[in-house]
Amino acid sequence: MKQIALSIAIGLLLTSTRPLTAQARDIPSAGRTHPADQTQEQRGRKLLDQMLEALGGDAWLNRRNLRVVGHLGRFFQGAPNGIVIDFTATRQFASGDRPEAQRIGFITDKSMILPGKKIDIVQIWINNTGHEVTYKGNTTLPKDQVEDYYRRQDHSIESIYRVWLKAPGVVVIDEGSTMVERRLTERVTILSDNNDAVTVDIDAQTHLPRRRTFQWRNATFKDHDEDAEEYDDYHTIQGLPTAFTLTRYHNGDMTSQRFYTKVEYNTNLSPELFNPDNLLKKKQ
Repeated sequence: MKQIALSIAIGLLLTSTRPLTAQARDIPSAGRTHPADQTQEQRGRKLLDQMLEALGGDAWLNRRNLRVVGHLGRFFQGAPNGIVIDFTATRQFASGDRPEAQRIGFITDKSMILPGKKIDIVQIWINNTGHEVTYKGNTTLPKDQVEDYYRRQDHSIESIYRVWLKAPGVVVIDEGSTMVERRLTERVTILSDNNDAVTVDIDAQTHLPRRRTFQWRNATFKDHDEDAEEYDDYHTIQGLPTAFTLTRYHNGDMTSQRFYTKVEYNTNLSPELFNPDNLLKKKQ
């Protein structure tokens, strides 16, 4: 009897200590059961519809502009370089005759003696160009920096709804469940007719975007680079869920983090705000 009891106990112990890797692997598959009568395309489009609704639907799509104040930290090979930059940014969304544009001002101390802050360097992005503007003049930003900016804009969450899903021949694929920063997400890839693609990981509970990823061919090394952006710390601003922490990755290495401290939507803006020929006034 003792031998039988010992055998049963050992059997129960082995059953209860199944490898943890197998348990972790099984977690995503338990996240969602797909209807048997839906295709990958139908499931993917439904997830994108849910994400748009979670973001605010038509109110989100019809935003005129976005103004933020925050901090920017840079990283090298995934480690912080110790420099934190304060900034303010105003983004204008395209609509009709209104072009997509952004103005970023970098905030610094006036001096070691005078109190207060100043903005003496501004970047303006408009009509596929990038400019650095000071009180001294307007300088065109380097070509690789401009290409990087508009490449990310072309693969943004906004562009998915404004451009990608309206293009002929686009394919939407539900790729199943995955994890982003220990959160269960649903992965959807949107593929264009010229084999360009953008992937979004959508929070399984809130349906808000958690990560956006795309790849492009590196012209120098003839291989593929990957750009990823993660979204966290959502707050509802004027009825719209807004990520206050945005983290960028290049080929898996963290390159920057933005932390917003203030966000406003649909403020009254002058078109001259995005005119790079309007130089800054010299701060005393």
